[in-house]
Amino acid sequence: MTESSEWNDRYRDGNLPWDTGRPSSELQRVLSRHAIGPCRALDLGCGTGTNSVWLAQQGFDVTGIDVAALAIERATERARAAGVNAKFVAADILKLPDPDRPFSFFFDRGCYHAVRRGAPAAYVPVIARQLAPGASGLILAGNANETHSPGPPVVTDLQLHDELGVAFNILDLREFRFDEAPGVPAKFLGWSCLVKKL
Repeated sequence: MTESSEWNDRYRDGNLPWDTGRPSSELQRVLSRHAIGPCRALDLGCGTGTNSVWLAQQGFDVTGIDVAALAIERATERARAAGVNAKFVAADILKLPDPDRPFSFFFDRGCYHAVRRGAPAAYVPVIARQLAPGASGLILAGNANETHSPGPPVVTDLQLHDELGVAFNILDLREFRFDEAPGVPAKFLGWSCLVKKL
């Protein structure tokens, strides 16, 4: 079974403990606190497009990427229903071609911590190639200090520094709680990692 079919199965079966149906409160907090305004943005692992649509509503020129074609179909429907212009692409983020125009901001709510389990060194160079010099990004990843199980894949602060530091300065790293999804009994501990491309 391929990775894309595994993720499609999860969307088909409704096994989506990360899908709150609401824009990430941490994304909203970081954009406001750090005065990150509308620009060309990339939403990695966009799922059903909740955050992509919210970014588009804030004036961002957003492209959402997800390996699950079923998620991309739902994201496209969500954008259409919201009346916003957002682009969605079904693709493996580790195989993205260089963009025609680089992105100035990226958002990753859980893609990094899922991808790094199988290919920890592959993520950073691919993402860095998508970005303009000085571009910023927000990565929300599972935190190895979490005591509840099962939960999202986790990383340590040292792993974040080691893996991301080859292409990014970490501007702000803090613990936070992921928004609660329907049917999920805990708000899991995560890392909120704001980065800037070197």
